[in-house]
Amino acid sequence: MAQVSQRTVFNGSALVRLLSRLTDIGVREPRQATADRLSQWFGWTDAISLSAALDGASAAAPSRVRASASAEERECVRARAALAKAVAEDGAVAAAVDFTPFRRRHLTLQQAMEAGIGPLRGRLRALLAARSPAMARLAAVDVVMEQVLAAREHSLLGAVPALLEKHFTRLRQDSLEGLETAGEPDNSEAQAGEWLHVFRKDMKNVLLAELDFRFQPIEGLLEALRMRQPECHE
Repeated sequence: MAQVSQRTVFNGSALVRLLSRLTDIGVREPRQATADRLSQWFGWTDAISLSAALDGASAAAPSRVRASASAEERECVRARAALAKAVAEDGAVAAAVDFTPFRRRHLTLQQAMEAGIGPLRGRLRALLAARSPAMARLAAVDVVMEQVLAAREHSLLGAVPALLEKHFTRLRQDSLEGLETAGEPDNSEAQAGEWLHVFRKDMKNVLLAELDFRFQPIEGLLEALRMRQPECHE
């Protein structure tokens, strides 16, 4: 089996830590602060949009809109559980010894995450905008952040299947080398089942970590919706 790297990685997201461990790629602690690195991703038009969002104001919507916040939170829980269940159901590729079916499955689940999470994020922003001018500004900022980070996020997450393929290839190669060393036939079903089981478990963990990563904006918006607005006294 492939040896797990003992290299120290920084305390980033669970997805980054997991991929670093599986692919033996060291990830160094960034020298720049998060805000400084984030600013490098903003073009001048993005900066203008962000400034407008921070300076803007919006009137609160009717209270009937606020009442649907709990329903949207339940929908977020339901959607997340459905996606996690889809990740767990990998029977269609359980016996695959080629990576192609796994790649297709991973891409399909990534598309399902995007399709499910995007509308949720939009509805939560609408609820925030209905709360107060301050919350409306927060919702507007989230719109800008999504626009700025979407392309980079899509590019980085799009590279995950290639990293998993390297892990898949290494596990398979280590298994074959182990069989040769032990003098056992190459078609040992027990050995093949062992490394495939390891890979399937690792792939599920990566997908669940990606689901957690993609849900972070949702969790942030939900947390904002749970906050009680202070009463203003003139």
